[in-house]
Amino acid sequence: MTSRDYYADSYAHFGIHEEMLKDSVRTGSYRAAIVNNGHLFKGRTVLDVGCGTGILSMFAAKAGASHVVGIDMSNIIDQAQKIIEANGFKDTITLVKGKLEESQLPIQQFDIIISEWMGYFLLYESMLDTVLLARDKFLKPGGLIFPDNATLYMAAIEDQDYKEEKINFWDNVYGFDYSCIKDIALREPLVDTVELKSVVTDPCSIKHINLLTAKKEDLTFTAPFSLTATRNDYIHAFLAWFDISFDCTHKKIQFSTGPHAQYTHWKQTVFYTPSTLTVSEGQKITGQLTCSPNVKNNRDLDIIISYAAEGDETSAANVEYKMY
Repeated sequence: MTSRDYYADSYAHFGIHEEMLKDSVRTGSYRAAIVNNGHLFKGRTVLDVGCGTGILSMFAAKAGASHVVGIDMSNIIDQAQKIIEANGFKDTITLVKGKLEESQLPIQQFDIIISEWMGYFLLYESMLDTVLLARDKFLKPGGLIFPDNATLYMAAIEDQDYKEEKINFWDNVYGFDYSCIKDIALREPLVDTVELKSVVTDPCSIKHINLLTAKKEDLTFTAPFSLTATRNDYIHAFLAWFDISFDCTHKKIQFSTGPHAQYTHWKQTVFYTPSTLTVSEGQKITGQLTCSPNVKNNRDLDIIISYAAEGDETSAANVEYKMY
């Protein structure tokens, strides 16, 4: 088995689907976007990319789709087939097990593509490559994609206590120097929930993706950022999150995974800095973030953040992170 095989196999267990289904922001937003827009789905063909347990396929069928094809390469699709049949959608929903790139679908052109493709930091373990491939290969001209827009944001946070516990812990372990581990821990972004009161700067948008026009190459990018401190405080880490919107719906449906919003299973992504920055209200932290798929496994991410605080040349740093 390769790492890609393990990725698919990890989604075979019901536990990960339980977490996603119980995420009311995630699942409720998709339900509202699909079921409340029956005029878009009635009599239409729908492709569900990475269908999992089939929840989005059933939403589409309930909204009046003439036929839904769900595809997934994980073994969870075996359970999805039983779920589809148990809920009376056997004649409306067809499930295909396999990779989209290698599979024969019973319908060649679809009116709508639906997919829940987002990963941590939006793009980690993301299926977006596959969704874009599905768009180019199977979506009719003028067809719709649910969701159709995503935006990635970042800010800076004060996080002394947790950084002390997770990073600086390695400086002294029962009197021994474990600092070689500290560097590894620092370069692996932490996925966790962060309280809004920890955020010490204004947010900054660093990447917008329009799924109707985006190309695979757009997922490798370098984006400048400028963060303005909202108070006198310290910065121990950068924070990233994303917003999702269904702009093609009659009444716009959107949700955020940020620290200001209701909890989602994506939480936020924390990038700890090697040293602490001291900032004053109104001071800017400028820099750039580079994101690219890892060469060995394109579901992993290599992220580089370079930054400096305005008026403090000693604060400049360039840190390489790996999400794997």
